[in-house]
Amino acid sequence: MGKKGKKEKKGRGAEKTAAKMEKKVSKRSRKEEEDLEALIAHFQTLDAKKTQVVETPCPPPSPRLNASLSAHPEKDELILFGGEYFNGQKTLLYNELYIYNIRKDSWTRVEIPSAPPRRCAHQAVVVPQGGGQVWIFGGEFASPDGEQFYHYKDLWVLHLATRTWEQVRSPGGPSGRSGHRMVAWKRQLILFGGFHESTRDYIYYNDVYAFNLDTFTWSKLSPSGTGPTPRSGCQMTVTPQGSIVIYGGYSKQRVKKDVDRGTQHADMFLLKSEEGGEGRWTWTRINPSGAKPSPRSGFSVAVAPNHQTLLFGGVCDEEEEESLQGDFLNDLYFYDAAKNRWFAGQLKGPKLEKRKRRRGKKVEPEGADKQESGGASTQAPLEVVREVVAEDGTVVTIKQVLSAPSPAGRPQSDEEDGPDEAESPTIEPSPRSNAMLAVKHGRLYLYGGMFEAGDRQVTLSDLYCLDLHKMEEWTALVEMDPETQEWLEETDSEEDSDAVEGAEGRGEDEEDEDSGEDSSEEGGEQHHPLVRPGEQFADYLPRTEQYWVQLARDATRPGAQEKSVLRAAHATARAFFDDSA
Repeated sequence: MGKKGKKEKKGRGAEKTAAKMEKKVSKRSRKEEEDLEALIAHFQTLDAKKTQVVETPCPPPSPRLNASLSAHPEKDELILFGGEYFNGQKTLLYNELYIYNIRKDSWTRVEIPSAPPRRCAHQAVVVPQGGGQVWIFGGEFASPDGEQFYHYKDLWVLHLATRTWEQVRSPGGPSGRSGHRMVAWKRQLILFGGFHESTRDYIYYNDVYAFNLDTFTWSKLSPSGTGPTPRSGCQMTVTPQGSIVIYGGYSKQRVKKDVDRGTQHADMFLLKSEEGGEGRWTWTRINPSGAKPSPRSGFSVAVAPNHQTLLFGGVCDEEEEESLQGDFLNDLYFYDAAKNRWFAGQLKGPKLEKRKRRRGKKVEPEGADKQESGGASTQAPLEVVREVVAEDGTVVTIKQVLSAPSPAGRPQSDEEDGPDEAESPTIEPSPRSNAMLAVKHGRLYLYGGMFEAGDRQVTLSDLYCLDLHKMEEWTALVEMDPETQEWLEETDSEEDSDAVEGAEGRGEDEEDEDSGEDSSEEGGEQHHPLVRPGEQFADYLPRTEQYWVQLARDATRPGAQEKSVLRAAHATARAFFDDSA
């Protein structure tokens, strides 16, 4: 009896600790979220000018990751919403809505009044009611410099039949978060986990919520048994037997001041509703057999036609004290809940070798005529190395790993043969993480995602398709050459803590790089070193925010001085704009 009471007391203590941590994070992040709320409100004001639905045929969407891709329950369409893109200097968030017509192989951008604010890392779930609905919860918005985050806790529904957005306001729901997972279970939405991050703190969740699609009410579930530890980015799917499977995910914890250690989870749990018990659920840990995926994060998940769970790609990180290396993957796995077994996704066409792209690791280029043992050859990614000498004499080595383009940019044909055929590279998605998956009519569609090459992040906009019934080979519907993507290298030196002189010099360099020859045509006109020709203050402010924040952090007294430097810098620029007017 005493042992049981001690165990329960320990459990309550853990809950109190988690509650205190959440309150601490919420308090510290509230100020920066208030700053971002103003920026979000500005974008919402611009979106409010849209008063009618406008559908415009368009080319494929721009590169992005952490968006949502959903299959229309009635039509041959895929629905893409939101996402993010980073070009090396600036983070862009989207609330664009795109429709991909599978039969016509065409894209349409759909502008609908009163859309949700821009976001990424949200969750979207499709239900068939009313001609099809897409339910969206949470996600995050980031400042242009990627240093501040706002986590949403709003719930939206897109009515596909009427092309209308509706925000559903219901109390008692989950706190603001991103990286959570959500599934449709009977007439409910079940939500698990996620994380909330501010500039200095973060917290991961393992709570479970249910949203009733009939009463439009939230309820927090309290399953019995031992469940998963807090995490984000896990696999969450409904089994044919009506249970919910949670697999893997990612979390991190602080091991000492300014040092965090990440964990790539590889455990699996079953969340089951008890028969006859309204709202009563139970956690059970399960140990599947078979060919299990290696531990990873950033993988993508979909449900195959036979109700098996499909897992694609991700990144396997290897963390050291002050460095992070990882392998980006493009392998495919299936989980059969009925057999509690993992299977590796083997294609019946040209033999595919699981390829990896190593962050910062040199890959020796292979000749185009080098044959693989299976008879089909693959071209390894090419690494471009260049050295740049900084102003202080420091030599910076920049490595870029670029995928080898396919010859003539076309897939192989089953009817073609001959000696040239064997030397053509296999058509398959490049290794990546945070891609978007959807299944329609037994075909798997994969869009976008990202990989890293040294310090460079390559965000993708390609689209691939795989027939899950035949399991023969991938088809490239939209191809992308990573070499064509713009990447803006950091031009400032973090070691240079000289005050305004260093800032103005770097601003001139940035202007020359961005504006080219136009920057030298100012003549005798009044000019500010950090202001681009013709730029407005509203554009200048977010563009240079990162510089001023970094300058303040490099100063001897952070904190209060950071804010004062920021205010002074913006006041100076504001005065310049006023004088110019």
